[in-house]
Amino acid sequence: MFRLCLLSAALLPLALIAAPAESPRPNILWLIGDDLGVELGCYGEPEVRTPHLDRLAAGGMRYSRFYTTAPVCSSSRSAFMTGLYAVTLGAHDHRTANADKRPLPDGVQLLSHWFRAAGYTTANIADFPVVTGIRGTAKTDWNFLYAGEAFDLRRWRELKGRTPFFAQVNFREPHRPFKAPTFADPAKVHVPACYPDHPVVRQDWAAYLDAVSELDRKIGVVLQLLDADGLADNTIVVFFGDNGRPHVRDKQFCYEGGLHVPLLIRWPKNFPAPAGFRPGAVESRLLAAIDLAPTMLALVGAPVPPAMQGQVFLGPRSAAPREFVVGARDRCDETSLTIRTVRDARYRYIRNLTTDQPYLATNQYKERGYPVWTLLKELHATGRLAPAQDAFCASTMPAEELYDLDTDPDQIVNLAASPDLVHQSALRRLRAALAQWQRDVGDRAPSVLPASTNR
Repeated sequence: MFRLCLLSAALLPLALIAAPAESPRPNILWLIGDDLGVELGCYGEPEVRTPHLDRLAAGGMRYSRFYTTAPVCSSSRSAFMTGLYAVTLGAHDHRTANADKRPLPDGVQLLSHWFRAAGYTTANIADFPVVTGIRGTAKTDWNFLYAGEAFDLRRWRELKGRTPFFAQVNFREPHRPFKAPTFADPAKVHVPACYPDHPVVRQDWAAYLDAVSELDRKIGVVLQLLDADGLADNTIVVFFGDNGRPHVRDKQFCYEGGLHVPLLIRWPKNFPAPAGFRPGAVESRLLAAIDLAPTMLALVGAPVPPAMQGQVFLGPRSAAPREFVVGARDRCDETSLTIRTVRDARYRYIRNLTTDQPYLATNQYKERGYPVWTLLKELHATGRLAPAQDAFCASTMPAEELYDLDTDPDQIVNLAASPDLVHQSALRRLRAALAQWQRDVGDRAPSVLPASTNR
């Protein structure tokens, strides 16, 4: 026995030398804006102050066609935190009552749980050092039931000793009510053609841009902390919005403004950049927010769960670029509208499945907090809206909408009934793509095919 112990002791140092050390893995930090469109300096908006995000874009990659899968927070967040569409999860109605929430299907977990299983500390940071003067909202807002704690930590000061980590900071900006120092000039803001050029609209738009500038200021504080704590060179920084901008025809609707959000990714200096990552580049491939979950796991060498519907878009495990991105809107607050949409590189197709309802159906949230909501109704009632704005005030919705985003980025001219053969070809292609998506993901809404083509 004594000899065996000596032998074991003699072999122990050799065993330790021979044992492979675990390779270091990067941290991941998500910075999430609330109700944020692409109105940033790096996306071409002149009336905002976004120096920190502009530098993030310059040192990382900017994605110009990144879309959430729902135009409202809870459905969108349910999707990007699982890598699955909300309609597949039964999480498509905004803020489902607790009694009606379903458990996640077998094989589906929160992204934070997948990272925890891969050896990562997880965090949803709310508490920052008092001297910074900022707080995170720690927003989750998921429309499903799940087991266990979603995250391990909520204090910034705990991150430094708990690497590697997957952490997120959720900001309140630019969600309404807007609270920010004044910067944007209402006379200079660009008002999309779907809104009247009216002082109320201009002031409201400027206040939104000011809230985006305030978001940038807070982002700058977090990035400074990351650097001061010696974490920046080991941390992948990902910035994006949870859904589109908080304006009447945007949030809760399936136009570009409700689904198109920014995505910026900065790669850390202490890790080799993955294939496809080019600092300072702009990537125009179509991406869905559900692609974030599998991509983050793949980037750190963790398995990608087979149940995920998102696709890896960065690194050696990248999938082929998407041909389409899809979005869905169902009940939002007390307003039950069912809308589905798909876009390709040029066109956006929208299928309205509650055609007996108006776009401006009663919604107390928007009536209380969106001054342009009331303004549109007043101007419509007195005949003071141009056709481009008046269509949104109609008493019913058309069954189909088709927009050429190359020539009509504000989505004013509905081409669904256009005799142009190119437009009609796009209509048929996108209509079929949306119907196929419904079948593939188990969408419980009625078929997107109009009755004349339903089969």
